Amino acid sequence: APLKESGGGSAQAGGSLRLTCFASGYPGSWNYCLGWFRQAEGSDRTEVAGIDNAGRTTYANSVKGRFTISKDFPKNILYLQMNNLKVEDTAKYFCAARRCGDTTYSVWGQGTQVTVSS
Repeated sequence: APLKESGGGSAQAGGSLRLTCFASGYPGSWNYCLGWFRQAEGSDRTEVAGIDNAGRTTYANSVKGRFTISKDFPKNILYLQMNNLKVEDTAKYFCAARRCGDTTYSVWGQGTQVTVSS
């Protein structure tokens, strides 16, 4: 698979988790924009954070100040550091890729579950 997530699991509210996405399908091809999405049960998939090929980042208002998206260029790895987790962060998290000139993400990982308890 070109994108594979890991690092999900369980945490208590206030805790931290770090998600990792191995972008093996994009070796050195960093003309791609990457993002993290999440989908809670019964809800639509929404974008949590994005990073473009210049390293510029965007965040959903709900995670600003708590989550940090970053990427390791040489290793082709995308990260999502999640701090001060809240129960409402519980969801399946997906990494995704798109050509930066496109508006929609076209490649998706299979997702990793994050469960936050109070």
